Amino acid sequence: MDKILQDIINWARMTDEQIVIGISGHGAAGKTTFANRFVELLDQGEVNYINTDPYIVSSNIRKHAIIDYTYQNESHRFKMTACHPSAHHLSSLERDVQMIRDGLDLYTIDSHYLKSKLISSKNKVTIVEGMSVAFINPDLFDLTIYFYTDGETELMRRSSRDIAERGTDINYLRQSHEERRIQYEVFMHPYSNHFDIIIKTSDETLCIEKNTFEFTLK
Repeated sequence: MDKILQDIINWARMTDEQIVIGISGHGAAGKTTFANRFVELLDQGEVNYINTDPYIVSSNIRKHAIIDYTYQNESHRFKMTACHPSAHHLSSLERDVQMIRDGLDLYTIDSHYLKSKLISSKNKVTIVEGMSVAFINPDLFDLTIYFYTDGETELMRRSSRDIAERGTDINYLRQSHEERRIQYEVFMHPYSNHFDIIIKTSDETLCIEKNTFEFTLK
């Protein structure tokens, strides 16, 4: 992981152009940890960071959106989760990323959990991180990185995070996990094929399943 980070940082520092990096994947897969580490290693005056959670449709609205889908030849009916592309304000995110590419300043969306901040055109690197990234045009990015994990690891990580930090009921979490995971397999994971780098994490192990980025360094 450190080698990938260092290679990307070296590339960012060698190029004279402004670059936009998209980082996405399933929740609890390690994408946010990677993005935060990336920001730490760059000079603070040269990097923008956008968390795309505010582009996800509110859960208060999504809970009323019941969808039908098929998984392994079985019919399923459940509320729409953030693994579905329709659960995201994709046109708004694409517009904002295009503004960054055009060298324009903008403010991020203000929410109760993330305060609005300036995204400056003077910064050389912009990192756009979150599930929404998977569903927009990959050509908007100079580099894309995708994280995912297995169902058991995801449940373990979500349990420790959502119960401790968000007060989620453990019984509800277990009940919703299976359908959330199925929606991930059906609606989100196929988009991983569009990414330059694919990283699978499991417990404390990490496997790089795809890396076409190394060829762009030569």
